[in-house]
Amino acid sequence: MNNTNSDLPSDNLQKSDSDNSVKSIKNVTPIRSQTWFVITLLGIAGQLAWAVENSWFNVFVYDEITENPSPIAWMVAVSAITATVTTILIGALSDRTHSRMGKRKPYILFGYILWGIITALFPLVEMIQKLSVAVFMVILMDAIMTFFGSTANDAAFNAWIADVTDHSNRGRVQGILMMTALVANLIAIGASGFIIEAFGYSVFFYVLGGFVTITGMIAGMQVKEPPQNYPNYSSPPQEDSKTTNSLEKNPKKNLWDDILFAFRPSTIRNHPLLYILLASMALINIGGQVSAPYLFVYLENYLEFTKGEVSTIGGVVILVAAIVSIIYGMNSHKYPRHWVLLTTVLLNGIFSILLGFIQNMIPIMIIYTCILSIQMIGSIVLESWIQDLLPQDDRGKFQGVRMVAFVAIPMVIGPIIGNTVIKAYGIPSQTEVSGFLPTPEIFLVGGLMSLLALIPVLFIVRNKK
Repeated sequence: MNNTNSDLPSDNLQKSDSDNSVKSIKNVTPIRSQTWFVITLLGIAGQLAWAVENSWFNVFVYDEITENPSPIAWMVAVSAITATVTTILIGALSDRTHSRMGKRKPYILFGYILWGIITALFPLVEMIQKLSVAVFMVILMDAIMTFFGSTANDAAFNAWIADVTDHSNRGRVQGILMMTALVANLIAIGASGFIIEAFGYSVFFYVLGGFVTITGMIAGMQVKEPPQNYPNYSSPPQEDSKTTNSLEKNPKKNLWDDILFAFRPSTIRNHPLLYILLASMALINIGGQVSAPYLFVYLENYLEFTKGEVSTIGGVVILVAAIVSIIYGMNSHKYPRHWVLLTTVLLNGIFSILLGFIQNMIPIMIIYTCILSIQMIGSIVLESWIQDLLPQDDRGKFQGVRMVAFVAIPMVIGPIIGNTVIKAYGIPSQTEVSGFLPTPEIFLVGGLMSLLALIPVLFIVRNKK
């Protein structure tokens, strides 16, 4: 791939992004077909595993283990913390890795293989008879799966994406990645309800886990990396006395320094726009996570939709949102990012609140299509903008702080708020003393929480120049 702009120093990346957020980009750097193949295949495989965890893991726990919503909240929170800690550690390690396979490829390849295997083994916990042990094992298995998933996807794959793209084509790549996420959800959600009803949870998890492993193996072997970066170099150092003296003057930092780098106050002061964008991402996702872990439970148990009807809703919503993601992603360089971000935050909050007042299948399908499409556009803007602001030699280190904003904070705070709302306003279960059915209040509270992201976004708009 002809990727000249990705070798710019970090200060130039900051400057170029501040310009490009206000005006459109005319020249887009082309991406090789092999790179597109790897991005698409690994994107689908990874997002498929996350889709299973974020949707059917929760329904599986509710259907097979307990109707108490607390274990779901705990599972989501532990998974989020595991993902964040893993990404911080592996992101820093991948920056320091210089192997024959590359700096990101080993983590991507072996991470995907083990990720799919653990996903396939997840339904075995239903064989445990004692409730407390079963709940513990559900949380543990989810955490193990998350460890390998975050190693492969959150840390290594996302850093590799930043390595092989530049500010002109990242919007397109993020559009394809949003599309792969939606295609993965289309597979995991659109077909899964029918598979589960016909064959049960075990077959469903076996098939999807196997797909993740095999697809990750095929695409992972095709990963090609740019020349490995050395400290203070955009290419490997040459064997001469001048280079040797430079390396001696710039010794490699220890791992602990690399882990803490993105969390230091000095780093935050040097990259203010990056951390404001991360704050926006955190607030948006907190609002989404108030209802997301309980969405399928709500549709099946409160609105009494069948799994087939839920799959139909999910299939239509995801298909339309995927088309929107592709169209916007391919044209994202034409639009000022700050105005797009402001619009998506506002509309996402409004439609999320509106979803709480709708109970018929077709209107729910329409409203949720709008919500997901808007969220995809907003994610394309945030992800590509954030990648533009990452210093070249430290992209792996920043994946950890991204996970704090994208996963840890939202998936700890959001489900706790949702769990509290369900226990306060939910309908007591008829089969379990501590069980509750989710009610529309989770969408009202979630929508209001997501609107808090207007605070940092308006600050960006006000200071765009």
